Amino acid sequence: MRHRKTGRYLNKNSTHRSAMLFNMVNSLINNEIIKTTLVKAKELRKIIEPIITIAKKNTISNKRLIRSKLNNKNNIIKLFNIIAPKFKNRLGGYTRIIKCGFRNGDKAPMAYIELIERKIVLSDKKIN
Repeated sequence: MRHRKTGRYLNKNSTHRSAMLFNMVNSLINNEIIKTTLVKAKELRKIIEPIITIAKKNTISNKRLIRSKLNNKNNIIKLFNIIAPKFKNRLGGYTRIIKCGFRNGDKAPMAYIELIERKIVLSDKKIN
């Protein structure tokens, strides 16, 4: 029976699924926006939001806890020094999922997942 078991399997075994999701967490922290399938974005949100909540309190134990999960020194520094201070007064909801159509090959629904407080850089090109 599957009582009280949450999360999607994503057609992968547990080690592949967790490695993929934590690679996506590193990409999201590094780029602040990534494009993926809608289902993966919803699973990624369940992982990244508790990590940001932990990072809001800048202690050594929290850094060690996140280091055990992320294992990327540059992303940990960026998370504690740049991303977490932006969300100091926010209680939750650090990410936004924006649907963006379907993938050409298999028509899987695609979505952007981004951090709420990211800077948007506009190019200087003129649009006619």
